[in-house]
Amino acid sequence: MPAGVKADAKRRELVAQAAALFDRAGYHTTSVAAVAQAAGIRKPTLYHYFASKDEILFAIHDEFIDLLIERERARPADLPAADAVREAMRDVLELMDTHRGHVRAFFEHYRELSEEARATIARKRDEYEAAVERHIAQGIERGEFRPVDPRLTALAVFGMCNWAYQWYRREGRLSSREIADRFFDLLLNGLRR
Repeated sequence: MPAGVKADAKRRELVAQAAALFDRAGYHTTSVAAVAQAAGIRKPTLYHYFASKDEILFAIHDEFIDLLIERERARPADLPAADAVREAMRDVLELMDTHRGHVRAFFEHYRELSEEARATIARKRDEYEAAVERHIAQGIERGEFRPVDPRLTALAVFGMCNWAYQWYRREGRLSSREIADRFFDLLLNGLRR
């Protein structure tokens, strides 16, 4: 394996270990030494990959938002708007299974990022949010949805999905995908009989 590929793999492993530790113990109480130990390396070796815990936190944020953007970009352009919105909801909730620590760090520790890192993540977050808002606007234009405020509706979608990590448990009654589908049903059909 080429050295660059090996280094990238190690960086991803360190990010995954740190995200899991931040999820269990909290960002502020987890030390760089604890991250190194979880990854099976010494602390000085970790500094070969990341200059600081803040840099690791940025990598977690960056990896998470990139996963959402990649999934969004992979969707067919002609997908009906309702399907695109449902898939976006599934994306966030399914990442709670595969990247739980990333989700928590993303939603709880944005303010701890440096100003430059926050700006980078904000640009990517805005790109992703605009895509979901665009799906809603297209659904209105195509007659799939009734006329609503696309921005407010997108914020409602994010409000439902983004905070589910607070209570979602993989071993719970419903899978993350089933929860996303039920959220989507509530969004589309409301509570009225």
